[in-house]
Amino acid sequence: MPTKQKTKRSGKRNQPTARRSRSQRRPGVIGPPPSLQQGLIELASDGAQSFLWVGVTLVIIAAIAAAAFGIWSLRPVPSYASEGVEAGSPFGVTFRIENTNAWFPMSNLRVRCVVAHGGASEMPPVEASDLRFPGGTSDLEPGQSATFKCPFRALPSSAGGDELGVALRSEIYFHSEYDLPVVHSFRVTSNKGPFILNTRFLPPRWTGKPMGD
Repeated sequence: MPTKQKTKRSGKRNQPTARRSRSQRRPGVIGPPPSLQQGLIELASDGAQSFLWVGVTLVIIAAIAAAAFGIWSLRPVPSYASEGVEAGSPFGVTFRIENTNAWFPMSNLRVRCVVAHGGASEMPPVEASDLRFPGGTSDLEPGQSATFKCPFRALPSSAGGDELGVALRSEIYFHSEYDLPVVHSFRVTSNKGPFILNTRFLPPRWTGKPMGD
């Protein structure tokens, strides 16, 4: 009889150990999923950051565009005029180019001439000759002028011996190239014209063609 009682007691003693092992085997408790409000807050935060980066990028692009536009709008623009035609060929007159900009020079200036007869050019552009700068260089400072000639070696086919008559029916265009201020690695091109032989002046000279003519 005593042996049976010891056996029952030993069985009761083992029960807490089994319970402890079962509790240790239980997996960790997983918390409830994040609420919808928290998800919306995180989404709104990510969206705000994205909009912020887009705004900063747009501001940078706008600043670069504004700076480029400012430099371009302040670029020097040449103005042309001619001396009076008193003798010789009307096409052999001396022309003058002026830098009308008050801040920037026209560096490495290059000028070409084009003559058009009847609204169309019958000759390729020619390089200006006798280009004389005040400083002896190829730079034209603000407010300075340089002189040049257009060496047209052949007149339009209908010239004959009446150069004055051909000149009155012709137009001259000027094509200039020079360095862009501040960013000297870029070249600026400027096309001016048409210029006609204006007989309202005495002696006649080449002036800009009035609008509507």
